[in-house]
Amino acid sequence: MLQLRSMLTVADNTGAKTLMMIGVPKKGNRKIAYLGEIITGVVKHAAPYGQVKKSEVVYAVIVRTKKEKKRSDGSYIRFDENACVILQGKDIIEPKGTRIFGPIAKELKDNGFNKIASLAEEIY
Repeated sequence: MLQLRSMLTVADNTGAKTLMMIGVPKKGNRKIAYLGEIITGVVKHAAPYGQVKKSEVVYAVIVRTKKEKKRSDGSYIRFDENACVILQGKDIIEPKGTRIFGPIAKELKDNGFNKIASLAEEIY
């Protein structure tokens, strides 16, 4: 569960290091986003020769959250950090990077992010 101005680490190789959440597109006035949802964010720190630059507005999907999420079988999943993967566009659910670092949640594959799930090292 993330709210506006939450800082996330970027879990791909686009060159962005941290991202600040500024909105949840297509959800009206909602200010909270959960695991597996698309968000709008601003790149706060970036590598000098990466695909994305500092202060660029991008779309991303949340792949890890500190707040636990209850699954249908009764178990919970939670991670040590809040992380996201940058997407190519709002309606394009393909990742901009070619590698995904760290584990991702199984809910992403259920939400249709199959390319991100196939690039990930581990799926929990």
